[in-house]
Amino acid sequence: MKIEFNHKMSAHCENGVTANLLRHYGIELSEAMVFGIGSGLFFTYLPFIKMNGVPVVSFRPLPGLIFKRVNKALGVKTKTYRFPKNPEKAMSLLDEKILEGIPVGMVVGVYNLTYFPAPYRFHFNAHNIVVFNKDGNIYSVSDPIMENIETISYNDLKLVRYAKGTYKPKGKMYYMTYVPKEFDLRNAIKKSLNKTAKYMTVYPGQVIGDRAMRMLAKDIRKWPVKYDRRKAAKYLGSIVRMQEEIGTGGAGFRFMYAAFLQEVGNLLDNAELAKLSEEITLIGDKWRLFATQCARVIKSRNNTDITYDSVADLLVEISYDEKAFFNKLLKVNL
Repeated sequence: MKIEFNHKMSAHCENGVTANLLRHYGIELSEAMVFGIGSGLFFTYLPFIKMNGVPVVSFRPLPGLIFKRVNKALGVKTKTYRFPKNPEKAMSLLDEKILEGIPVGMVVGVYNLTYFPAPYRFHFNAHNIVVFNKDGNIYSVSDPIMENIETISYNDLKLVRYAKGTYKPKGKMYYMTYVPKEFDLRNAIKKSLNKTAKYMTVYPGQVIGDRAMRMLAKDIRKWPVKYDRRKAAKYLGSIVRMQEEIGTGGAGFRFMYAAFLQEVGNLLDNAELAKLSEEITLIGDKWRLFATQCARVIKSRNNTDITYDSVADLLVEISYDEKAFFNKLLKVNL
C-alpha cells in the first residue's frame, strides 16, 4: 500500500515531524502552534553534567516531549518502540507498519544520513524523520528540515537508527494509532501557556528558567580565570552551538514562540497575547546578540567592550526580561 504523505519543510525536526504526522491524519496545525502547545520553549543549565566535555546547556525540553505533549493535549494516541539490541526487528516492524499504510516517525543520528550535505553532518543523535514508503531496498523519507522528499537505503537507515555516541537512538520509532475527529484546541493552548510560563519562572531549583540563566552568567565570569584560554572559549562556544546550531533554538525558538502567540492572539481575539508576541521577539533579538558577542569573545576580536563579563551581563539582562515576560503570560486571561 503506497502512502501519500504531504511533506512540509520546517525550522525544527520534532515540530515538523509532529505537524506532518498530524496533517496526514487531518489535523492542520502550523509548526508554531505545535511548538507552543508542546511547551517547547525552555532553558536549563546543568553544570554538574558534561556532554562532550562541556557543561550541558539546553534551550528545549528533552527530545520527544513536544511530540508527546501535543498528542496528549489533542487526544491523539501513539505507540513508541525501542529495540536496543535488535536492529533487524526494528527494521522488520518498520516494514510492517509501512505495509499497513502507517507513516512512522523515528529518531536517527545525523552523521551518516546520506542525503544530508556533508558540511551539515555531525554527531547528533536526536534528529526526527518520517519514513513512509519502501520500494525494493529504498525508503522514502520526509525529513522536515529538507525541502523535498528524500530517499535512503535499508542499510543506511539501519545505521543511522543505531548511531553510536551520546544519546543513542536505539532504533526508536513511533506512530499514531488513534486521532480524534474533534479536540479542544482552546484548552490545549491554555494549558500549554501555563505549563511553559511555570517551567520558566515558578518551578523550584536553580537549573531551569531565569534562575538557571543567572547561574550560567555567574559561571561565565569565572571561566577565563578558572581555565586556560582554550578551555574557556570551548565552554563559551558550546553555549552558542547549543543555541544556534543543534536545533535547541535559543533565539529561533523565541521567534517561533512569538509566532505562536501571534497566531493564538488572532485565533482567540486576545490583544494581550499579540502584545506579548512582540515582547518575546525583542527578547529573541537579545539572544541573537548574546550569541554574536560570545562569538566575538571566542575569536578574540579586538573589541575591549565585549568580554566574558559583558556577555554575562547581557545574559543576566535577558534572564530578567524573560522572568517579567513569563510572569505576564501567567496572568493572561483566556
